[in-house]
Amino acid sequence: MSLVLPSELVVDDFLPTFRAMLATRLSDRGMTQQEIAANLGVTQAAISKYVGGGAGGDDRFRDDPDTAATADRIADGLAEGDLEPYDALAETLALVHRLTDRGPICALHEEAMPALAGLGCDLCVRGLDPDAQRERETLATVRKAARTLATIPGVAAYIPNVGTNVGMALPEASDPTDVAAIPGRIYELNGRVEIPAGPEFGASRHVSTAILAASAVDGTVLGAVNVATDDALLAAARALGIEPLEFDPDYADRGAHLRERFDAVGGVPRVVYHRGAFGIEPATYVFGESALEAVSRVGELVEFASRDDR
Repeated sequence: MSLVLPSELVVDDFLPTFRAMLATRLSDRGMTQQEIAANLGVTQAAISKYVGGGAGGDDRFRDDPDTAATADRIADGLAEGDLEPYDALAETLALVHRLTDRGPICALHEEAMPALAGLGCDLCVRGLDPDAQRERETLATVRKAARTLATIPGVAAYIPNVGTNVGMALPEASDPTDVAAIPGRIYELNGRVEIPAGPEFGASRHVSTAILAASAVDGTVLGAVNVATDDALLAAARALGIEPLEFDPDYADRGAHLRERFDAVGGVPRVVYHRGAFGIEPATYVFGESALEAVSRVGELVEFASRDDR
């Protein structure tokens, strides 16, 4: 992946275009090329090229209404002598800041670094915001957990018919939009585990309900995976020192029911399950402090169950 800083695009793409826009406007307002060069801090030869239209640049800046309006405002102030260089610089810096907020500079950055496309990147605007950092870390953990799940030998046999999911909540999560999971669920195809897309927040109702119920009782439990309910897995859990907790799936408010069950046993067992109901496939939820820990526990259960089968 190429590593391109937004500041590089400001210097290489925005600044030459903006200087050319200013030079043209100042020339239209009667300034000599020598005066323009002194105001913009470049050579008279550069101004000659700008005014003559031979400096190139990017039309996305020329066509941007905010950029054009700022260039007009600075050109008016410099030509009339009522705008100090400090103020012109402040106007330009403020414009650059705005253009990095889903503007032309942001678009150029996504072109230069395709890995940014679709991420809604706002790093230039918000900086290293702790909340944004936690969101990125959570998405990265779920992505790694899903890929790890797909590599567990024999796990495909425990994927429910309706599919499975891997989820992880942000600390102090309060609703499904605070839980990252795989949209469209993870499914089994010809003995392989297929992951249809990258993780997103708010992508899963069932897994997020279980995680939110668990984290409300034990704030350290933020990750979960759902697999098919299977007696071999439940036996493996008991052999590994985990007593699975059964719950009734046929509740309108499953989250409230799960919290009641957790409260009744004084905590969140790392394996909970139900046997299904009319129109509801049996499911087992495996919890962990993170999505990766939950997947690792699934791997232990599957490995132990497979060993027991032999």
